[in-house]
Amino acid sequence: MEILSKRFRLAGALAALAMLTFPALAHHGWSWTQDGFFELRGTIADIYIGNPHATLDVDVEGDIWRVELAPPARTIAAGFTDEVAKKGDEVVAIGNRSRDETEKRMKAVRITVNGETFDVYADRVPPS
Repeated sequence: MEILSKRFRLAGALAALAMLTFPALAHHGWSWTQDGFFELRGTIADIYIGNPHATLDVDVEGDIWRVELAPPARTIAAGFTDEVAKKGDEVVAIGNRSRDETEKRMKAVRITVNGETFDVYADRVPPS
């Protein structure tokens, strides 16, 4: 009887953990983005290179846009680190805008800062 009780508690704990994990999984990936590419030009207001993915806050004529990049290892492997860009630098981001057009948010596949291009999702970069 005690073994059965432990199994039910374990199953309940795993189910609770899964329910907490699903919203995080839904946020990641590309399902929240529109089809087709979007270009954003502005000035870097903030840089974050960390988990779950690197981000840039970009000032576009007074509106702050969140530009999501790849996870840190992939972003850094593409050559983009917090040493190659700083607040105030001009940036061009190409990627996919949020399906929710009230959100000022996009997921970038390529960013260009100071004339240097970084393909954080090289397999998704649009053909030239």
